[in-house]
Amino acid sequence: MTDASPDVRRDERIKPVSPFRRALIRPELGGICGTILVFLLFAAIAGDSGMFAAEGVMNWTVVSAQFMVIAVGACLLMIAGEFDLSTGSMIGFAGVMMAILAIHFSLPLWLAIILTFAFCVLVGAVNGWLVIRTGLPSFIVTLAFLYILRGLTIWGAVYFTRQTIIGGLNEKTAGDWLAPLFGGKVLTGLFTWMGEAGWIATFTRGNRAGQPVIDGVPMLIVWAIVLVIFGHWLLTRTKFGNWIFASGGDAQAARYVGVPVNRVKILMFMLSAFCACVFATCQVMEFGSASADRGLLKEFEAIICVVIGGALLTGGYGSVIGAALGAIIFGVVQQGLFFANAESSLFRVFLGVILLTAVIMNTYIRRIITGER
Repeated sequence: MTDASPDVRRDERIKPVSPFRRALIRPELGGICGTILVFLLFAAIAGDSGMFAAEGVMNWTVVSAQFMVIAVGACLLMIAGEFDLSTGSMIGFAGVMMAILAIHFSLPLWLAIILTFAFCVLVGAVNGWLVIRTGLPSFIVTLAFLYILRGLTIWGAVYFTRQTIIGGLNEKTAGDWLAPLFGGKVLTGLFTWMGEAGWIATFTRGNRAGQPVIDGVPMLIVWAIVLVIFGHWLLTRTKFGNWIFASGGDAQAARYVGVPVNRVKILMFMLSAFCACVFATCQVMEFGSASADRGLLKEFEAIICVVIGGALLTGGYGSVIGAALGAIIFGVVQQGLFFANAESSLFRVFLGVILLTAVIMNTYIRRIITGER
């Protein structure tokens, strides 16, 4: 007796799903559609403003990379079923801590960077441990740390330096072996060659005459790409990625089948803190200073990127690629408004509208997935 082929014999217990329905529940769908629409919109209203010239592309790419770095950590944590509202405060805290260690305590910059990363990741672990041990919603625990870290940031800057902006870090980067990993540029030779070949514009006046307007790719962009690739690989190609989905989908059921839910969640909080510290370090290297007010509202922008990318607020569903597309949408819109000479405050209006739209769409998708009415 031979088995019937799948086309002949169908399992009546399996509800057939149309190709359109399958496409609709892909987490990246909203990010893909949003990215296409945003590019078409600004190509129409700001196409001749230089937005898509070499300098313009680099501008919105850098802004997108900023969102992308913190969105990766927020995405994996949200898929695991938790939130981190302390991300923005962590950015400000990490930058000021690094500057205090390097300037006030005269530590080598590389050591200040390593110590800052270690402390921030430790704070992330404490966030996760408190959520697990107390059973409190991560919203409450990380909201508390939002205020704790921001208060410590302002107090520390004023106590040690008598000011909330700490400069003088450019001198520290000279000769430091770790600083170029966050503040350097790559592919400088390629862009010089492209400028000489006339593929990209070059400066025509001043000391930089003949040099390309884009002299390399900032390390912030490299970090964003690396984190997106790592996050996507971790989520879709490893057993740990399955554990992340399971922890956010149904934590109790996941525990029954042997998933170390507590460890997964704590590690995701640590990754979120790590991404915030990467963002802060790249900013410190770029500006040569740290400021106590940096990172304001970044936690909400990261969450919105993730929601646009298709992640469910209830956990257990999402995509790092979708979150990256959400970050690109933000970067293009923020800089596109500038190139279109529109009021910059409209960006906040856009955030609110896109968040509401994404949540409504994701609620509909969740009903499709779960069969709810």
